[in-house]
Amino acid sequence: MAKNLPIVGKGYDEFLRDLKERIRTAQIKAALAVNRELVLLYWQMGRQILARQKSEGWGAKVIEQLAKDLKSEFPDMTGLSRTNLLYMRAFAEAYLDESIVQQAAGQIPWFHNCVLLDKIKDPEQRLWYIQQTIANGWSRNVLVLQIESRLFERQGCAITNFEQALPKPQSDLAQQLLKDPYNFEFLTISQNAQELELERGLVTHIRDFLLELGMGFSFVGSQYPLEVDGTEYRIDLLFYHLQLRCFVVIDLKMGAFQPEFSGKMNFYVAVVDDLLRHETDNPTIGLILCKSKSRTTAEYALRNIQTPIGVSTHKLPQPLQENLPSIEQLEMELQTIALSQEELDLVENC
Repeated sequence: MAKNLPIVGKGYDEFLRDLKERIRTAQIKAALAVNRELVLLYWQMGRQILARQKSEGWGAKVIEQLAKDLKSEFPDMTGLSRTNLLYMRAFAEAYLDESIVQQAAGQIPWFHNCVLLDKIKDPEQRLWYIQQTIANGWSRNVLVLQIESRLFERQGCAITNFEQALPKPQSDLAQQLLKDPYNFEFLTISQNAQELELERGLVTHIRDFLLELGMGFSFVGSQYPLEVDGTEYRIDLLFYHLQLRCFVVIDLKMGAFQPEFSGKMNFYVAVVDDLLRHETDNPTIGLILCKSKSRTTAEYALRNIQTPIGVSTHKLPQPLQENLPSIEQLEMELQTIALSQEELDLVENC
């Protein structure tokens, strides 16, 4: 009796993987195309509402009537509520140029755009958050978190010597990647915690910590050992940055910045460069994270050091009573819950 021959030949598994990847890519492109068309439709509807209100003198009540009539005509279509029509009008007011909608706002989900309309009034900031959402793939909740933590204002604000210690364009990119302050309010430690407790908390909440650090940081280890002349030294936190192509050494301090901290970091960075850095890696960067700092003291401490070092502060959780939400925050949360349900309905109908 003849043996059963294999149904498929050599290379089938690779062929199957390739087809799966192509299908997934096509699905993503299709979803993005649907989202772009939806956002563009909403922008066009908002623009038409604005134009007719201006030319015909229609008041605010026309929005409510439109919502009723459109819902009657399209009973199975979500996104035609009075609230969403008001967002469409606000969206059209915020973006007068269709090319911005096509190239930026249309690349993120509609309710991401609603969050930005609610929380960001400055066009430059709004566009920056759109670009960051596209680059990092932020969910709506993450976008809200980044806005509420004032990421735009914090980005690139660390005190560094990168301009003198690193070649361009790496110096510019490294500067923009560091923040001040870093928001560690996701931790459950007190303001009086010691460095080791802070370090353990960050490692325990490594996902939140990586989100706060930003895109590109890869965790290597904590209390990372370095041996020099038979003596072991330990780095608080060691990362590798995928865009900068370099190691990043982080030293945690629970007090104010002191000039001698830069000397210790200079030592750590030099050892990492010699023991860990590959010949294709860029120079290692050091980041000193303190509870507070004097800008003048930090600048003097870094001025004549050729090792790339940054100095930033960290923000720990506030006492419970200071974390209680305001009435405005509660109202915003209720509105967000309502939008979430509408967003789910939109997804189900796409």
